[in-house]
Amino acid sequence: MSYQLWFSFFLACWVISISPGAGAIASMSNGISFGFKYGYWNVIGLQIALCLQILIVAAGVGVVVVTTPWAFLLIKWFGIIYLIYLAYKQWTAPTKNIEIQQNKNELKPIHLMILNGFLINITNPKAIVFLLAVLPQFLDTSRPLYLQYLTMAGTMITVDMIVMAGYTGLASKILRLMTSEKQQKYMNRTFASLFCCAALLLSLIK
Repeated sequence: MSYQLWFSFFLACWVISISPGAGAIASMSNGISFGFKYGYWNVIGLQIALCLQILIVAAGVGVVVVTTPWAFLLIKWFGIIYLIYLAYKQWTAPTKNIEIQQNKNELKPIHLMILNGFLINITNPKAIVFLLAVLPQFLDTSRPLYLQYLTMAGTMITVDMIVMAGYTGLASKILRLMTSEKQQKYMNRTFASLFCCAALLLSLIK
């Protein structure tokens, strides 16, 4: 991969990552609920799933997912159900005093935060379809493909981690302004609605 080709891919990664999606919503939701330092574990899960998706595409398995209707539908509807579940949990989340909410005894285990991010990304078949359509456009077939996939994976994951850090950090700033139960309930229901919107958009993919 030439420098010019890599730089074009680098710019494309920023556009892809900044575009709001289920991952961005989850990052903001966790930033609101737990603050940046703890909420960022969700982003680690997102990146593990992204890495696996790139590996699937690089291995050619992505073609099977795209061309096999039942496999695509299975992943899609599992993702939709999971997003609706997250919406329900967010909508019914109890409002608490912010300082108590950030107490270590009140936080989810880190592995569950990571798993949450992983499931959000891995159950989005649109991601594999998108990667399958985009990644080959930046490949130089005259050079070893595995090195180019490694370069693209490293670039995409690095950019996405930076962008999701921005989403999580921005949301964590809002946390300091949420002092009343009414404000917390409003934010919980806003993010629940966003998760439902993400599920609806996912259901429209064919």
